[in-house]
Order: sequence, then C-alpha cells, then structure tokens
Amino acid sequence: MTFIDLFAGVGGFRKGMELAGHECKGFCEWDKYATASYTSMHLITEDQRQYLSTLDKKKRQKEILREEYRNGEWYSNDIRNVDAGSVPKVDCWCFGAPCQDFSVAGKRAGLEGDRSSLIREVFRIIREEREEDRPEWLIYENVKGMLSSNGGVDYLAILMEMDELGYDTEWQIFNSKNWGVPQNRERVYTVGHFRAKGSRKIFPLGTTDRKDSIQVRQIGQIEANRENPNQYRVYDGGGVSPTLNCMGGGGREPHIPVTISRNGVRGGWK
Repeated sequence: MTFIDLFAGVGGFRKGMELAGHECKGFCEWDKYATASYTSMHLITEDQRQYLSTLDKKKRQKEILREEYRNGEWYSNDIRNVDAGSVPKVDCWCFGAPCQDFSVAGKRAGLEGDRSSLIREVFRIIREEREEDRPEWLIYENVKGMLSSNGGVDYLAILMEMDELGYDTEWQIFNSKNWGVPQNRERVYTVGHFRAKGSRKIFPLGTTDRKDSIQVRQIGQIEANRENPNQYRVYDGGGVSPTLNCMGGGGREPHIPVTISRNGVRGGWK
C-alpha cells in the first residue's frame, strides 16, 4: 500500500508503516528542524550523508533542507497551502494532527485551537479531490484527551466530517505498554475506509503476547539532594530506559550505567 505522511514530525508514523511493508510517497511538516531530522533518517542516500558529514552543524542543518535531499519525494511545509492537485495519488493518508489543543495538559481549546484545528485542512483537501482519486484509507492518531474535548463534541464533529466525505470509521485506544514499549502512552487511532471502495473491518485489535517485550529494571539509586528521588534512579543498561520528563529544569534524564575504557583500564561510570 502507498501512503503520504501528514504532520509528519520526525517520521514515527512513516517508520511503522514501512516496517509493515507499505511505501511512503511524500510528507508534510511545518517545523524545519523536524523536517531536517526526517530527511536525514528517511530520505537521503549514503553518498549524501557522507557529504553532509563534512559540513559544520549550521551549514548541515541548512543544506539538508534543499529539495535535492528529498530525492523526488513530494513535500510541503504547510498543509494550509496544499491543494488536491499537488498531492500524490496514494492508497492511504496518515496524519497525527497537532494534539496540544486536545491534550489534558493544555488549555483544551479543542477544534477551535490554532493547532488541532488543522485537521480540517486534511478534510478540505479530500473534499477537493475527485471521488475516484480519494484515498481508500485514512489513519488518524491523536491523544486520548481528544475524546473528551468539548464534552466529546469535537471528536463527534471529526467523525461526522469523515462520514460526509464518504468514510466509514472505527476507532480504538491503544496503550504503548501493551505493545512491547516500556512506556504508559495512550493514543486514539481512528481508521476511515472509503465506502465507495468496499467495506473492511479493522478494529478491535488485541495486544501482543509480550514475548518480545523489553523489561526495564531499576538496579540502584544515586544519592539525591532533591525531594523527588525518581530523578536519581539507575536502570539496567541491557534494557530500555524510561522516556525523558517533559518538565524543564535539567537533571531529569534517566541514569544508565555504562562501561568506558580509559588508557586500557575498564571501569563502571554513571
């Protein structure tokens, strides 16, 4: 299946789709630093990577934003400027529109917020498409808080919009901890299937058997001078550390023991 990656960030959605065997035809991302990272991780050739490595950091960050480093993939830096005629014809559109206005950690502006309202731009472009050119699938990801935004009316409006565009929709909440990831992260996935091209049920999906899960194990504690001792836990270097806390202030990163060789002498360093 072919797809495009909207509100792409650094390409997490793309990576998952490619691991499942699908082919990306282009992406849209506003932030230039995310675009630079996306290009570096997913698009450039090895020769281009070697050349970029010869440049200093500032020149490299600017250079990689040039069109040639996208190697023919479609790209837009602002979904508000995208029209149906410029979008590649693909089977699926993936989008994780900005979540800040839906998140319980934000001001809960919902669909009236400047960022989460950008999902309407996706619907505008689909509306501009001829019916035979509309993608068969839509996959929309966002925070769990979307379900309760404006008393549930905002999500209902999204589902109604998809229905008006000709899509039968399903949704399910997934928690990353149930899929082999050592993190409690709940997200809502909404799948739309263009009813003119048939019907196929996707959800509900079960969880993994966790046989391949990586366990995170605390193995020590650094003496802390702060009230919160969680910041000084030490984790097993053989697993995956917890994610970084989003609060500022420094000193919040997980601690993992490593072994460093100095002058042929190996020792443990925190």
